[in-house]
Amino acid sequence: MEEDGDKVSSEVRTVSSDVLPRAPNTELKKLLVFKVYKRRWFVLLVLCLLNCSNATIWLTFAPVADQSAQYLEVSLEQINWLSLVYMVVAIPLSFATTWMLDTLGLRITLIVGSWLNMFGALVRFCGSPPDDRFKILYAVVMFGQTLGALAQPLIIFTPTKLAALWFPDHQRATANMIASMSNPLGILLANIISPMVAQTSAQIPSLLIAYAVPACVICFLATVGIRSSAPPTPPSASAESSGSEPFVQGLKLLLKNKAYLVLLLCFGSGIAVFTCFSTLLEQILCVQGYTNDFAGICGALFIVFGIVGAGALGLYVDKTKKFIEATKINMSFTALACIAFSVVSLMREQKAAVAAVCSLFGFFGFSIYPVAMELSVECSYPVGEATSAGLIFVSGQVQSVLYIIFLQALTKPLAESPLSTCGNAVLSWRVPMLVMAGLCSLFTCCFVIFFHTRYRRLEAEQQAIYGTKQSNGSTTTAEQHAPSVET
Repeated sequence: MEEDGDKVSSEVRTVSSDVLPRAPNTELKKLLVFKVYKRRWFVLLVLCLLNCSNATIWLTFAPVADQSAQYLEVSLEQINWLSLVYMVVAIPLSFATTWMLDTLGLRITLIVGSWLNMFGALVRFCGSPPDDRFKILYAVVMFGQTLGALAQPLIIFTPTKLAALWFPDHQRATANMIASMSNPLGILLANIISPMVAQTSAQIPSLLIAYAVPACVICFLATVGIRSSAPPTPPSASAESSGSEPFVQGLKLLLKNKAYLVLLLCFGSGIAVFTCFSTLLEQILCVQGYTNDFAGICGALFIVFGIVGAGALGLYVDKTKKFIEATKINMSFTALACIAFSVVSLMREQKAAVAAVCSLFGFFGFSIYPVAMELSVECSYPVGEATSAGLIFVSGQVQSVLYIIFLQALTKPLAESPLSTCGNAVLSWRVPMLVMAGLCSLFTCCFVIFFHTRYRRLEAEQQAIYGTKQSNGSTTTAEQHAPSVET
């Protein structure tokens, strides 16, 4: 078979079944050849680049807060709001985004997101016409950040939808992992590029144009290169009915799904713990005398090992389909790593231990994210992928705000801390760290004990591919696995 002149390159299985065949059905086999298209990798590449670019725009100013505050002539608190605006905008916009993805489609959503991302990057740079003393106004920069924040849900909610529409079932988790992990990769790049480019406040405009150019290129690729929301023919049985439930009806089904509600609460709590860790890491470590550079290294290890862990787990889950087992085991190890961090972060001169724990925390914790997103689709099918995955993101954002406020309220000023590198305000994080570890452990135990579900999407695919229910409830299966061919 050919599509756009490309020849068939390989034949691969789409669904595995433990059910032994009872009778061949040649007519059924003839109809069950799914085509996968090479350009799915281009769509995935565009999404990855867009996700990475949006993350760099989000955290442009955080690694160079002092230089940014000096250049824009504002306080550090106002600089922090350039990042916090993403969280504020994402929560109310998330519901509109899930509706847009499941109703208007993948192509429109990605193109709108890429244009908002590009305009946000350009607006930040073009704050005012150049003159003898070129200056960027804070209000204009905030407006550009807000445009980028509007683009974030359109981008972050997309991986599960793209994986379902373009990839066969044995590649879905891997595709979701690649697209999802491009966001923390962007965070890592922002923490590397911003300090390198903007070593002084006068170099802030150069930093902004450095992030604006890739955003323009990615917008062009998305607008010109993505020609359809879905391939001409579906890569799997479930892709034909992707997003078949209306948005409001889908929400009602999710609220009645006990397994999904457990995942919504417990994994949302996990996202909140990781947000707290990323946000407060520097403030926690400086109390014991660890420098900002060391905190940055720990943050980088957290992300790098997380991407490695996500890659390994994504490949494993694609082959075995053990979503529940993988999620429960990794959440358990993540809770242990969180407990370990709450202990070693309070010790002095333990750089090796702190770095090792941060690496393990990222390795087990980050790897859960793409698998849990796929699990949310499996336990809630036939609800649209954007709706089921998007609500979990909203849960994580809401709980992140609550956790950060709660943990900061538990801090106490320290009268003496001779090794502190925190500046004037030195706070004790002993109680907040133990509380964070306790919350992580509590919700992990709840998930391990109470989460049980069928793989509804895989069951639907197997039913559609390998058999049709007879009036007496029996099932007829095909003799061989239904293949997919790449074109």
